[in-house]
Amino acid sequence: MKSLLLTTITLMFISSITTNSYAQTSSLEFLPELVNKVESKVIRWRRHIHQNPELSNREFETAKMIAAHLRELGLEVQTGIAHTGVVGVLKGGLPGKTVALRADMDALPVTERVQLPFASKKVTQFSGQKVGVMHACGHDTHVAILMGVAEVLSKVKGNIRGSVKFIFQPAEEGVPEGEEGGAELMVKEGVLKSPDVDAIFGLHISSQTPVGVIAYRPGGIMASVDDFRIRVKGKQTHGSAPWNGVDPIVVSSQIINSIQTIISRQIKLTQNAAVITIGSIHGGVRSNIIPEEVEMIGTIRALDTEMRNKIHHKLRQIATGVAESMDAKVEIDLPMSSSYPVTYNTPQLVQQMLPTLKKQAGESKVILIDPITGAEDFSFFAKEVPGFYFFLGGRPQTLSPEKAAAHHTPDFYVDESGMKLGVSTLANMAIDYLNN
Repeated sequence: MKSLLLTTITLMFISSITTNSYAQTSSLEFLPELVNKVESKVIRWRRHIHQNPELSNREFETAKMIAAHLRELGLEVQTGIAHTGVVGVLKGGLPGKTVALRADMDALPVTERVQLPFASKKVTQFSGQKVGVMHACGHDTHVAILMGVAEVLSKVKGNIRGSVKFIFQPAEEGVPEGEEGGAELMVKEGVLKSPDVDAIFGLHISSQTPVGVIAYRPGGIMASVDDFRIRVKGKQTHGSAPWNGVDPIVVSSQIINSIQTIISRQIKLTQNAAVITIGSIHGGVRSNIIPEEVEMIGTIRALDTEMRNKIHHKLRQIATGVAESMDAKVEIDLPMSSSYPVTYNTPQLVQQMLPTLKKQAGESKVILIDPITGAEDFSFFAKEVPGFYFFLGGRPQTLSPEKAAAHHTPDFYVDESGMKLGVSTLANMAIDYLNN
C-alpha cells in the first residue's frame, strides 16, 4: 500500500513538473513544440468555420465557439463588442505593455465551387437575393490561427511581460445597409482601451503568395476605400425626340469618362497608385424612353491621404460641372456607406519586428512587396495605435500564381499547411514585442 502511494505521489510530482515547466522555462524554448501540438486543432477549427460561414454582423456561432475556447484557456473574455465581436485578454506573469492581435470572422455572399469535404453548402438571403455563403477571403484561417496563438501563449503566460489582447472582429467585409460594425465600431466601443493597447499586429492569408512566405511593407500597404453614389437627374422624354428632354444616360457616360481623367491626368501616379471604379449603373425601363434619372455606384482607392482628399474633391467638381453643362443635376453621396483609411504599417514597428518574421519564416522567405489597392479595416486600429499588418502565404507550392484563384471568388482555395507559420509568427511577435 505504501509502495502504491509513493508511486502515485511520484507520478503526480512528475506530472506537475511537466505541466509547469512551460511557465518556469524560457517561453521561446517551448514555443516550437507548442505550435506543433496545436496545428491539428487549428486545421480542425478552420474546417468547422469554413463549413459553417456567417455573413458580416451575423457571426453568432463563430463568436460562441471563439468565446468558449478563450474561457477554457482562462482568459478574461468579453462578447458582443460591435455586435458579435469577441475579445480575450491574457495577462502575463510580469508587468509590461499590452499588444493586440486581430483576426476577422466574416464570410462573403459567394457560392463555393471548390470540391472539399468541408465545403460550404450554406445558402441565405443577401440584398433581397438567395445566395451562397463562403469564406472566400480566408477569414476562417485567420480565426483558427488566432485561436491557436491564444492556446500557445496561455501555456507560457508566466514568462510574458505584460498582456496580450486577442481581438476577433466582425464585419471586415462591410456591414449591411443601415448598420454599423467592423473595426471602426470596435474602436468606438473602446476595444483598444482597458488595458490600453501599445501596438497591434494582424495578418491576412494570401492565395497568391506561396506557403512558407511572409510578405510585408512599411508605410501604406493597402489602400483607403470610399464608396460613392452619383444620381444624375435629367428630364424624361420620348426616345425619338431627345431634344425635348435632358438625357441622364448620356450625361452619366460623360461623367464616367471624365472622372477617369482624375487618375490619368491629375494625380502624380509615380508617387502612389489610385483607382476609381464604377461598379454599377442603372437607369431606364424601355428602349424608346429616355429616363428621368440614372444612378451609378463605385469606389475610390488611394494609398496617400492627401491624394485621397484630392480625388474626392475632383470627383465632386467634375460630376457637378459635366451635369450642369448638359442641363442636368447631380446628387453625390461620398462616402455612401463605407470609408476605410489607408492601412498604414508604422515603419519603426516594422523594423523592430522584422527579425522575428525572418526567424520564423527564414531570411529568404520574408519579402518586401509593392502596395496593394485592396483595402482593409485593420486600418482603423492602426490609425489609433502603432500597427503592423502582413500577408501569409497560402498558395500551394505546386500551383502557379496564374492558376491560383483570386480572393472573393467561388474557387478561392488556400493550403492549410501555411497556417502553422501564422501561429508561430504571431505568437513570437507578441512575446518579442513585450519581452524585448
